This record gives sequence, structure tokens and C-alpha cells, in this order.
Amino acid sequence: MGGIRKMSDNGWKASAKAWIADMGESGDYGRQRVLDAPMVERLHLLTPGRALDVGCGEGRFCRILRREGFDPVGLDPTVELLDAARDKDPDGTYVEGRAEALDFPDASFDLVVACLSLIDIEQADRAIAEMVRVLKPGGTLLVANLTGFSSARAGDGWRRDLLGRPSHFGIDRYLEVRATWQRWRGIEIINWHRPLKDYMQWFLKEGLVLTHFDEPAPMGGPPDRADRYRRAPWYVILEWRKS
Repeated sequence: MGGIRKMSDNGWKASAKAWIADMGESGDYGRQRVLDAPMVERLHLLTPGRALDVGCGEGRFCRILRREGFDPVGLDPTVELLDAARDKDPDGTYVEGRAEALDFPDASFDLVVACLSLIDIEQADRAIAEMVRVLKPGGTLLVANLTGFSSARAGDGWRRDLLGRPSHFGIDRYLEVRATWQRWRGIEIINWHRPLKDYMQWFLKEGLVLTHFDEPAPMGGPPDRADRYRRAPWYVILEWRKS
């Protein structure tokens, strides 16, 4: 995708086709080898009920939720991704909408999931408040996000020696909130970097109780790729309970 892109256009509509092709059914390396197992493990500890997947994209995690016994609703602002989700899951429920203004009554869901979607949302504080609003008392908010280390990376993050081998991982301007274009394999989207303290303060402001925290390690896959994910944690998982 060439040309100059505006920050007001987050890139998802134009990138939908490439994203769907890149994810496939099994997902990319990070989802398949790093996030899936610990996220599903948290689901196993919950009583299945009505779930909302905020930023469901092509519906992959909604299908996981259904396989684990939940009754999921997928929400996304990108029609092209929702169409793909409905094609893959004709019996599923997928609605167009934005996390910052959820069109659901208060206390509608037993579980709300945000799987790598907060990094796409400019007003993430409003989105978190809305997720908490539609969550039932005693319900769970399960979040997977990029770590601040990965979203604050300088360039691709890796500093290399004279032979081109990764020597260490570099970050820059960690405390500075910013939006940057991310480009890979035909995908061109905006991601938001925020320090972890911003997210933690927003969750705590809503009166949530943290019940689980993890920076998951990779499991399997190409050894060189797994090694990089171990050297520089890419994801964080947070589980919150609404009192």
C-alpha cells in the first residue's frame, strides 16, 4: 500500500483482505504459539456464559470462545472483517460497532474479551469504561495486549551485530503515548503505544480487581523465532474481576 496515509484513517478497511489472508484459521505465530494456550487456560477457569469479544476482527477468538462453551458476540468497526467472520461462522453473532460506545445494556455479559484490540483504539480509556459497564457484577474482563516494550520498540526493535545477528532489543520513548503505522505483508494499520501505567490506572479507576497477570512465553514453532519472543516479551495478559 503506497502513498501518504492519514492518522484519522486507521488502515483496517484497506488492510482487511491482507489481514484475513495472514491470519488464516490458525492465526499468526504470536497467537498460535504464545497467546492461545494461556488465554484458553483462563477460559477453562471460568463458568461459560455470554461473552463479548471487542475488536473481534475476522472472528477467530469468537470461534475459540464457542468451542470452549461460551455464547459469544463479536464486535468490530470494520465491515470487511465482520463479513469474513460471518462466512467462517454462519451461526455466530457479529455486530458492527465501536468499543468506545458499546450498544449493549449495562451488565449484559459474563465475560468481556479484548484480544489485541486496545492497541488499535485511540480512546482506550473510554473503551475500557464501556467494557466494564456492559460486564455483569462478578464478571471477568480478559485482556491480551502488546507489552509496552514491544510497542515502544525502536525500528523493528532488534539491534544487530556486524554479522546481522540480533544482539539485543531496543526501546525508545517508553513514557510517550503515540500512534505509529505498522506495516507487514500487505497490512498497514495504526497501533497505539502507551506505558503499562496508563492501562493499569484506567482499569483500577473502574474499580476492577486484578486476578491474573502474565507475560506468556512461546511454545514451539521455529526455534529462532521462539528465542526472540523469549528474549523480548511481546504480549501481556491481564484478567480483571468486576466486584
